[in-house]
Amino acid sequence: MTDPNAIQPSELDQLPDRDPEETAEWQASLDAVAAAAGPHRAAYLMRRTLERAEGAGVALPKLLETDYVNTIPTAAEPAVDGDEAMEQRITAWNRWNAAAMVTRGSKYGVGGHIATFASAAWLYETGFNHFFRGKEGDGSGDQLYIQGHASPGIYARAFLDGRISEEQLDNFRREAGGNGLPSYPHPRRLPWLWEFPTVSMGLGPISAIYQARFNRYLTSRGIKDVSDSHVWAFLGDGEMDEPESTTALTLAARERLDNLTFVVNCNLQRLDGPVRANFKIVQELEAQFRGAGWNVIKTLWGTAWDELFQLDTTGALVRRLREVPDAQVQTYQTRDAAYIREDFFGKDPALVEMAKLLSDDKILECFHVSRGGHESRKVYAAYKAALSHKGAPTVILAQTVKGHTLGEGFASKNANHQMKKLTVDEFKAMRDRLELPIPDSRFADGVVPYAHPGADSPEVRYLQERRAALGGPAPARRVHPVAPLPQPAEKAFTAFDKGSGSQNVATTMAFVRLVKDLVRDKETGRRWVPIVPDEARTFGMESLFPSLGIYSPMGQTYEPVDRDQLMYYKEAKNGQILNEGITEAGAMAEFIAASTSYSTHGETMIPFYIYYSMFGWQRTGDQMWQLGDQLGRGFLVGATAGRTTLTGEGLQHADGHSPVIAATNPAALTYDPAFAYEIAVIVKEGLRRMFGEAKPDEDQNVFYYLTVYNEPLPQPAKPQAAGVDEGIVKGLYRFNTAESAGLSTAANAPRIQLLGSGTAIHWALKAQALLAEEWGVAADVWSATSWTELRRDAMEADEALLRGEDRVPFVRQALQGAEGPVLAVSDYMRQVPDQIAQWVEQDYTSLGADGFGLSDTREAARRHFGVDAESIVVAALAQLARRGEVRATAVKEAREKYGL
Repeated sequence: MTDPNAIQPSELDQLPDRDPEETAEWQASLDAVAAAAGPHRAAYLMRRTLERAEGAGVALPKLLETDYVNTIPTAAEPAVDGDEAMEQRITAWNRWNAAAMVTRGSKYGVGGHIATFASAAWLYETGFNHFFRGKEGDGSGDQLYIQGHASPGIYARAFLDGRISEEQLDNFRREAGGNGLPSYPHPRRLPWLWEFPTVSMGLGPISAIYQARFNRYLTSRGIKDVSDSHVWAFLGDGEMDEPESTTALTLAARERLDNLTFVVNCNLQRLDGPVRANFKIVQELEAQFRGAGWNVIKTLWGTAWDELFQLDTTGALVRRLREVPDAQVQTYQTRDAAYIREDFFGKDPALVEMAKLLSDDKILECFHVSRGGHESRKVYAAYKAALSHKGAPTVILAQTVKGHTLGEGFASKNANHQMKKLTVDEFKAMRDRLELPIPDSRFADGVVPYAHPGADSPEVRYLQERRAALGGPAPARRVHPVAPLPQPAEKAFTAFDKGSGSQNVATTMAFVRLVKDLVRDKETGRRWVPIVPDEARTFGMESLFPSLGIYSPMGQTYEPVDRDQLMYYKEAKNGQILNEGITEAGAMAEFIAASTSYSTHGETMIPFYIYYSMFGWQRTGDQMWQLGDQLGRGFLVGATAGRTTLTGEGLQHADGHSPVIAATNPAALTYDPAFAYEIAVIVKEGLRRMFGEAKPDEDQNVFYYLTVYNEPLPQPAKPQAAGVDEGIVKGLYRFNTAESAGLSTAANAPRIQLLGSGTAIHWALKAQALLAEEWGVAADVWSATSWTELRRDAMEADEALLRGEDRVPFVRQALQGAEGPVLAVSDYMRQVPDQIAQWVEQDYTSLGADGFGLSDTREAARRHFGVDAESIVVAALAQLARRGEVRATAVKEAREKYGL
């Protein structure tokens, strides 16, 4: 059996020891210190030695954890540049109104959160008073990712500042009347205030990282110098459990994003209980961030603890603080001094002696109130140190008490996240605690009043003066008056009108070729932001590497292995392509930052993010909602689309449902183009609508989702019929008729309308020929470029009818007079084409690839799902047979003929 106390082998055993005697002397010295002064003194000396080594440039691995104490000692704290007493009064008003707003709203049953802002008030107020740069000064100001559950406190401050009215406070979480406030930060609902939607936990942290990175990208590419902008992300310690919260930490350190600060509110509580009941979340996060390469600042204890630390000559207090689990710290918050004396101090004789020197009031002050995150001086010191640190991002781990100042009924209680109101007596006690001049007479009929010191009060003047010095109000969202981007040269779009002749071209390749032409445009080319998660070669984008370069803040410090090839791998400090690696979540976060640059920085950028179709809406659908919430603009491109076009990859890559998910997002304009010229028309329209001259009734704050396929096929010429472009944009146009396709049928032949989208239109075209040549049926083929846009237009027509307006859905207009039934087919589940069924006047049915995908050839997979040309023929004959237009036996004959 291995002796656990024996010295275990390490990597040092692999290195020759050139002076074993010297090594033994060092080890003996350490043993002597441990024996004479205790192991904790030995550990202290080792840490100080490591600090000296690091300062001297000696390369050693860093310690991942430090003691459970403040990183910045009290003696090293800088003086606060402001009136601390005044800021205390301002914070008290904001605490009051935040709690009053939620309590008053509780009578409507709309909910709200009180305890989070109560714990984090000084984390925000210190920033607003001293650090957060507004958008009315030079540059773009700072970007603030506000913790969603703290929104009442932000509204309260805006109320004090005069930016929000009392009526709006009373409409917290009641927006239907048009003068309310959204529950959480939401740019679409309150676009002048909120920049970033953050309450979907985990998305704020990753978005902040990629926002900081995109700021560097803009500066490096010479689009705009935003080097003065700082990104602040306010997070909860429980939120850090979300995988997105920590997935990009190494990127931030690797790219030295010292324009980024995370502020983690460590109140030790999740929504329903302790974050790490039996462990210590602060220590865990410190190790995680340090290991990722971040600068870590711990702001844990308030000044009341200074006396205790001065008494701790043996290190017993520091040891005890480190060993007590978080849930027990939470318990101390709710228990009396006698309990704390016995349970905390009673575990160590040295602490027993220390406790004898402390009054009960002192013990309660330390364990109930005094936390680093509740003192502006300590928060100020942490923020200033974060901004001064260069070469790495900083995380501030600020310890607080959830429900601080709300009273004993709230502080550190497991249920406080669900507690929505205080009683009148609790408010009066809070008033006295905060020393607010609110008389009892204001509590008329038991209603808690809002409180304001007056628009011309010293508090409001001070607040506004501080914000003016920092560049204006914050948070704030600004859409700068930028000129619409000019439309690129028509040549780039019309290049596809003639088709590809006999050359097979996949629509993925067509899209990439179009973008390659557009990025050369003198006016707008530099504003394109190509984003890809490590699949550029799969999508044929390697041709862009040498010409555009892949963005890297380091440039290219190596000679690429393919340097002698035409399309070699080229990285550059001013590179245009964002090659994110294998991280769809990171790519989406980058896309969101680029797509909202028009508001964040007043610089319009045109991002397109191309990815494996299956790994878009299915994997990062939450971020795609975030994109719509944040009013982002750009092109999402689901490549290798469809359930049967990538079947060798099997179930995991067989995307038959993304358009269904996309259809639920009101900001997503979903297109499933079949041909190259359709892609050109859609992209041209998207550029006009999102970045150019939008029509008065158009919402520019949309994004386009295109599906493109990896199946090389001949690309036809664009039909010359009138209305083709309109039909492509609106979602449906007739590609050909049996007659225009040169197919011969009898004059009175049965007729059917075949609607296809994406690659499925090729099956429909083959079925059109089979129907004519083998069954005497005339079929017209329609390209349904967007089932979703057809549905939305039809729904708008229905709503117009309810208002008394006579409006016909476009799908009905397009198919008006079309003879015979309608059969729709796509490479997706039937739910996709069935979106329009109720608005089609003709008999309607559909085919689709429902169920799980499988590995096989395309032909076999399409036969399996019943969507190939022969299956379409059988389905068409069945429809016509039900109408009595072909003999019933034809269906059976067709099945047997095609082996179905």
